[in-house]
Amino acid sequence: MKPWPARMAHRLFGRRTAPLPTAPVTLAPSLRAFRPDEGGLQPLAPDAPLSDALWIDLFRPTEAETAAVSALGIDVPTLEDMEEIEISNRLYRQGGTDYLTVVLTGHSETDRPLAGPVTFIIEPRRIVTVRHHASRPFDTYPARADKVGPGCATANQVFLSLCEEIIGRLADLLESVGRSLKHLSRQIHDPATRGSRQQRLEVALRLVGREGELLGHVRLALLTLGRALGFYAQTAAARRGDDGLSGAVANLTRDINALEVHTDFLSARVGLVSDATLGMINLAQNSTVRIVSVVAVLFSPPTLIASIYGMNFAHMPELAQGWGYPAALVAMAVSSILAWGYFRWNNWL
Repeated sequence: MKPWPARMAHRLFGRRTAPLPTAPVTLAPSLRAFRPDEGGLQPLAPDAPLSDALWIDLFRPTEAETAAVSALGIDVPTLEDMEEIEISNRLYRQGGTDYLTVVLTGHSETDRPLAGPVTFIIEPRRIVTVRHHASRPFDTYPARADKVGPGCATANQVFLSLCEEIIGRLADLLESVGRSLKHLSRQIHDPATRGSRQQRLEVALRLVGREGELLGHVRLALLTLGRALGFYAQTAAARRGDDGLSGAVANLTRDINALEVHTDFLSARVGLVSDATLGMINLAQNSTVRIVSVVAVLFSPPTLIASIYGMNFAHMPELAQGWGYPAALVAMAVSSILAWGYFRWNNWL
């Protein structure tokens, strides 16, 4: 079943308005290992030693899987270590091994944007990734490892190729946000039936907020990935196996800078669409209040007349006349018609 925002958007706007590029979450094995092959990367055979792997992907690792990787001389960080905000704890070099922690976007069954830390552990012989949330690039990369980036023959090439896959994924997310904002902008300015107008605007405001949350995650991913690539470039002199990869690092850095500009542009659009939605909601509420006020004023003259003739004075000559009651009714009707005509003449209705 679609989550509530998607169901409401499909019902009110005719289609799903927030094309978040997510698929149903598949909980893959928490430890995946790959070795280089002529066609790219191939899964490591179950009976093969873990030391033969070029890339080890730890997804929500268990204690046994952490111990198996630690037996290779690799210090696997915990989730608490990965969430540490200090740059010195996220980007460092230890014993010839680079530890680079970035914050990447992910997907969930509720279709709600999320983000979490991912650690790249780069050794001369292999690369290990540690993550605790589902992220699409790690699932799509193995099948197209020979088509992305500088290749997948060494650990450094796999790292840069993974970065390119991640950047491509972030670019897709930005494009989907742009399409969603364009559709929402059109919808909030289109006339709608009186009964669904307010509901449409409220759903649009929620969808705009979700797009803004996704943009924040993408912006943070670009920021942390750019820092990681900067640190990777600084330690190139002390690293082996990355000869000729400086151009790939420079290209990835340029792509990140371009996407950051695009993210800032979309953030401004989120603000504009959000302000427009709030403005339309205020206009709808003001229109309702105006109608109520006009109705109250239309009934004010008849109420005044009825109040006058409801007073208990001894001498009110028309009360004893046969035409008194019809005259009071006519006076009430005429006063309401005059008030309505005055409002129409001033374009208040």
